[in-house]
Amino acid sequence: MNLLQTRKLSTLLHPTTKNPNSPVFRTIKWTQIPHRSLLEPKGQDLDYINVAHSHLLHSDWSKLDTLLPKLDPFRVKHILLKIQNDYSISLKFFKWVELKNPNLLTLETNCIIIHILTKNRKFVSAESVFNKIFKSCDVSMHSKVFDSIVCCYRMCDSTPRVFDALFKTYAQMKQFRNAADTFSRMKGYGFLPTVESCNLYMSSLLSLNRAGVVVSFYKEMRRLRMMVNVFTVNMLINGYCQLGKLEDARQVFDEMSDMGFSPNVSSYNTLIAAYVNRGLLATGVNLKVEMEKNGISANVITYNTLMNGFCKEGKLHDAYKVFDEMKVMNVAPNTVTYNTMISGYCKLGKTEKGTQILEEMLRNGVKADILTYNALLSGLCDLGKTRKAAYLVQELDKKKLVPNSSTFAALIRGQCIRKNPDRAFQLYKSMIKSGCRPNVDTIKMMMSSFVKNDDFDGAFCVFREMLERPVGPDSVIWSVLCEGFSKEWKDRLVMSLLKEVDDGCLALERFEKAKSVIFHSSVEGKEIEQDV
Repeated sequence: MNLLQTRKLSTLLHPTTKNPNSPVFRTIKWTQIPHRSLLEPKGQDLDYINVAHSHLLHSDWSKLDTLLPKLDPFRVKHILLKIQNDYSISLKFFKWVELKNPNLLTLETNCIIIHILTKNRKFVSAESVFNKIFKSCDVSMHSKVFDSIVCCYRMCDSTPRVFDALFKTYAQMKQFRNAADTFSRMKGYGFLPTVESCNLYMSSLLSLNRAGVVVSFYKEMRRLRMMVNVFTVNMLINGYCQLGKLEDARQVFDEMSDMGFSPNVSSYNTLIAAYVNRGLLATGVNLKVEMEKNGISANVITYNTLMNGFCKEGKLHDAYKVFDEMKVMNVAPNTVTYNTMISGYCKLGKTEKGTQILEEMLRNGVKADILTYNALLSGLCDLGKTRKAAYLVQELDKKKLVPNSSTFAALIRGQCIRKNPDRAFQLYKSMIKSGCRPNVDTIKMMMSSFVKNDDFDGAFCVFREMLERPVGPDSVIWSVLCEGFSKEWKDRLVMSLLKEVDDGCLALERFEKAKSVIFHSSVEGKEIEQDV
C-alpha cells in the first residue's frame, strides 16, 4: 500500500483508526492517482508563457492585454501551473481570462484553478468555480469533471480537499446522485469527505425528506470508521424521527454518551418535536425536564414546539403557561411563538385574546408576518365577523404584507358563513387575479353556499371561470363542484355549458368531459323546482 495514500486517508478518518492493518483498511483496494503531465511548451509557446509570467509577477495588466490575441488554452494552462504557488495571482489571472475571453477556459483549466485554490484552503472560491461549471454543463459533464480533477491532481501537487470541495458543492446544490457518485469514486482513490461536508450532505437530504438515505449514509460512514460529531448524530436522530422510528431515535440519543458526545439542545429539540408530533405530548414535556436537569437550558424552539403541541390539543391554558415560563426564563418569544398562540386561541373562537397577543407582539418589537394576520383573519371569519376582518386586511396593506391563498380562503369562508356567496365569488376572482389558487375546500364551500341560496347563476359563474383557465378543472374538482346539485340543476348546467360551446366560448372536448362528470356525480342535493 502506498504510504502517501495511507497518510491522506488517515487524516480524514477518526483518530483511533489510523492503523492501516485494521480490518476495514485491509478490505479496501485503493486506486492510485495517476501521474500525468501536460505536453511541455517549446519555442514561441515557451517564450510567450515566460513573458506573461513576468507581467503577472509585476502585476502589469496593461502589457498582458497586448498578449491577449495570441493567448490560447494550452498557454493558459501552463501559465496557471507556472504561478500556482501564488494562489492570489493565479485567481486574478483566471478571472482576467474569464472576463477577456471565457472560451479559453477549458474544463481542465477550471480544474487546475480549483486545485490551486483548495490546496491553499480557499474553499469558497473553489466551490464558486465548481458552481459555474455545473450551471453551464450537461448531465454527462459531471463524470468528466471528476476525471479531470484526477488527471490534474499530481501536476498541481494537490490535496484530498479538492474531492471534498466537489462533494460539498453537490451537497449544497442538492444534487444527491452526483454527490453519492463522487463519494463512491473518491473512496476508490482512498479519499473521504470531511465530517463537515458529510453533515451538510445529510442536512440537505433531510430538508427534502430523504431520511432513509441519511440513515444509510451514516451507516456507511461508521463502516468506514469516518469521524462523526454531535451534529452528525443529531441528524441521524432527525432521520429516524422523519421515518417515524422513535425507538431507534431514542436509542441513538441514549448511546451518545458511549460515543463520547453529550446531547445538546438540538438533540433534545429533535426528539421533543418528534414526540409532540406523534401526540406524545407528556413524553415531550418530560424530556424537557430531563434536559434541564442535565444542565441544558430550553431555547425558543423548545418552547415553541411544546406550545404548538398544547394548542393542537386545545389545551390553551397549558400553552399559555409555557408562554409565561419562557418569558420568566428570559427566552425572548419570536414570530413563531406569537403566531402559535394567536392561532391556538383563534381556532377556539377566542379572537379577542388573539388580538391581545398580537398587540403584545407589536409592543415588544416582534414583527408580525402574513401568517400572524391569517390566523386572526381565519378566527374572525369563522365567527362571521367579516367587518373586523376587513379592517385587518387594511392593516396588511399598511404593513405591505401580500395576501396569500390562506388569506383569501379565510375571507371567502367568512362571506359564505354570512350567506353572501356573491361577495365570496368577487373575492374568489380577486384571488385568481392575484395569482393565488383556491384549494378544493374553498371551492366546495363557495359552491355549497350557492346551492343553499338556490343561486344557480352564481354556481354557473364559478364553473365558467374555471373553464376559462388554460388548464381546466380535473375530475376531482368537477365532482366537488357538482356536489349537492339536484337533477334539475345538473340538466340546467349542461344546457348552459352547451350554449357556451355554441357561442364558441368552450371547446367541445372539454364540454363532453364536464358533461360526463356532472351526470356521474353520485351526491345530489334537494330538488329545485325551476324551469330549465
